[in-house]
Amino acid sequence: MTGSGRRTTRSRARSSADPDGGDDDASLREAKLKLKRRRERSKYGSTIPLFNNPNLKVVLLITVVAFFVILFLIFHLVNSTAEPELPRAVTPLPAPKIMDLPQFQGEHRESLYWGTYRPHLYLGIRARTSQSLMAGLMWIGVKDGRYHLRHVCKDEDDLGTYGWTKHDGREFGHQLLADHGMTLATEFLKSKVGGSGYGGDWAVRISVHINKSEWNEEFGKGAQLFFYLADEGGNVLDLSREKLNIHEDSLLASGSRLDIGNWQLHLKSTDDLELHYSGFRTPHFHNLSDLVEENLASQIRNHARLQLSDSSVDSPNVLVFQIIGGFPFTTDIALLSGTGSESSRVDERVSQLTGTSLTSQLNDKKQAFDKKFEDVFSLAEKVDSESISVGKAAVGNLLGGIGYFYGQSVIAIPRTLDLKEHVKYVSYWPAELYTAVPGRSSFPRGFLWDEGFHQLLIWRWDIHISLDIIGHWLDLMNVDGWIPREQILGAEARSRVPEEFVPQHPTNGNPPTLFLALNDIVNGLKTNKFNSKDRSDISLFLERAFVRLEAWFQWFNTTQSGNQMGSYYWHGRDNKTIRELNPKVQLKWKEVAVGHNQAARELVREVLERPKLRFVPHIGYVSLFPLMTRIIPSGSWILEKQLELISNRSLLWTDYGLRSLAKTSSMYMKRNTEHDAPYWRGTIWINMNYRILSALHHYSKENGPYQDRAKAIYEELRSNLIRNIVRNYRQSGYLWEQYDQVKGKGKGVHPFTGWTSLVTLIMAEAYEKI
Repeated sequence: MTGSGRRTTRSRARSSADPDGGDDDASLREAKLKLKRRRERSKYGSTIPLFNNPNLKVVLLITVVAFFVILFLIFHLVNSTAEPELPRAVTPLPAPKIMDLPQFQGEHRESLYWGTYRPHLYLGIRARTSQSLMAGLMWIGVKDGRYHLRHVCKDEDDLGTYGWTKHDGREFGHQLLADHGMTLATEFLKSKVGGSGYGGDWAVRISVHINKSEWNEEFGKGAQLFFYLADEGGNVLDLSREKLNIHEDSLLASGSRLDIGNWQLHLKSTDDLELHYSGFRTPHFHNLSDLVEENLASQIRNHARLQLSDSSVDSPNVLVFQIIGGFPFTTDIALLSGTGSESSRVDERVSQLTGTSLTSQLNDKKQAFDKKFEDVFSLAEKVDSESISVGKAAVGNLLGGIGYFYGQSVIAIPRTLDLKEHVKYVSYWPAELYTAVPGRSSFPRGFLWDEGFHQLLIWRWDIHISLDIIGHWLDLMNVDGWIPREQILGAEARSRVPEEFVPQHPTNGNPPTLFLALNDIVNGLKTNKFNSKDRSDISLFLERAFVRLEAWFQWFNTTQSGNQMGSYYWHGRDNKTIRELNPKVQLKWKEVAVGHNQAARELVREVLERPKLRFVPHIGYVSLFPLMTRIIPSGSWILEKQLELISNRSLLWTDYGLRSLAKTSSMYMKRNTEHDAPYWRGTIWINMNYRILSALHHYSKENGPYQDRAKAIYEELRSNLIRNIVRNYRQSGYLWEQYDQVKGKGKGVHPFTGWTSLVTLIMAEAYEKI
């Protein structure tokens, strides 16, 4: 039954091929042929037809490759979104920040919020925040029969003198500016009263008069001042009204900010003043004087008058007010914060910061400055009144030159570091710096080794300002313990520096002079110079700073070391150049016209022998470091030899201070290049003279065979330095960067109230303790 019930393959083939019962043999042959082909494919190829096509094998290969390419792209995309690894040079030290300590928050932070923190300007005010409401003063001066707009401190302005005669670093300052027969006095005062916003209020008094014997009346019988406000954050400044009349309403402008709330700017004067204004909108604040000059030039061309246009763009973030008055005149300008509340008492506060009330407060602040100056330095019994005035100006200029900066340093990448982008420079992390500056005209920014000398004076005046400054500097340290030596932060600071000198090199260091100030402060703790709260703050500061100070110390010992243990050498020099007597880093050369067709003669450095370790035959400041550091025993013959080097007129001694390099040196007063005059090759520098005086004062108190000799040299050197600095100030109106060793005349940058301000400590005989 089963057999008859199934159909065979042959019968199925037949019925499929020939349903009518066609030729069985033909169907059988066809079936055998198909079976044979299948067996051949099974023996030599795949049974899947798709893979037996050669072109499809290529497709498979491409598919596999594409799969791996896609995997690679996904991996690259995922990793590109991750943070790229920073070069070590721009990686912060992984340690708690000093400025996060509680002592730098709260009342301390607010008390220092506003200040004259734009030292590169003749008068510039800002807050200690990255995007501040700023103020500044410009005026039209006359030189060589032409008008010039004054704003930025410039040597070419050739002012007879300018600088703070008094400044307490916090709330008050008094400054004089003598401009070719016209004298401006600017006074600054801060106030914190009920109703004030964060940081309180501030006022500026500007007084103008002339010396008739020096002023040419052809240039007018009055002065033109320009006082401005600018908001770095882009907030809109609202003009009070289109037509300004201060006798009807003192309000000039108003606005609002997150930090200080609503604010108002007022101007008051008892003199007959004419006011004009212009409003601008700009993201750039380093060249505001250009906006004023362009506006005035347009007015002269179109209307033949030297006054602002009395117009404003929409939503201005810069307002400039022109104040015109006949000689003499005085004007008071007050900025009030927190004016939006019902308890703001605006009229009362304006009255307190202008007129007779302001006069009274300024007089009180002047007396307070004088009293504190005597309490700190005790000069009344040590020097004459003229010297005391110079000492006050030195302190006032140093404190008045403290600035606040925010930005990113430009760091040169070492050639050995392989970056994919092949970039030469990278940016440091965004950082703030609160610091004193060496000179407002040429060096209005932070310099690391200068700052240690600044703090020798500042900590004695205000320990909290000093710790704030030192903390800001140490927080700039990278993971290796390196601190950029020159801080060029923000557009205003960068605008004063040639582009080639902006990048900082991680291989180069500055002497760690902050240790000098910190050592002094520690000695102050040991001798109970501070009250209990200050002692606690200093101790907490030192605990937090220790890891950074240790990293800094180790960086010097590992990166600046020489071939011999304990030795160091100058890094950053180009030892291949032959155009310099003494190769230095970052020096750029350019051709100069000589006025004739003959080729200019060049000095070429010729190396006669390979350098080798040996004693340096040049006598100078460096020769006296064993004395300065007081490592010489008071009874040692070495001390006698050091005293002989100091007192020998053929070597270092002059009637104005100790020269930096002995006259016997082959390098004495030699130019480094055609364009690089002698710098530390003979001239007198006050920071090194201060350190030498410190050592002489020490040895004059130590029992030994050379005690009397050290005392005699000390007294004469101190007298020479004070007399020469005071004489130069009287004749020129400035403290100077350096002093000529032949005639004692001031040279270089001026005013230079960085380490030259140490003259006040020399007068006070207040020396570093080691």
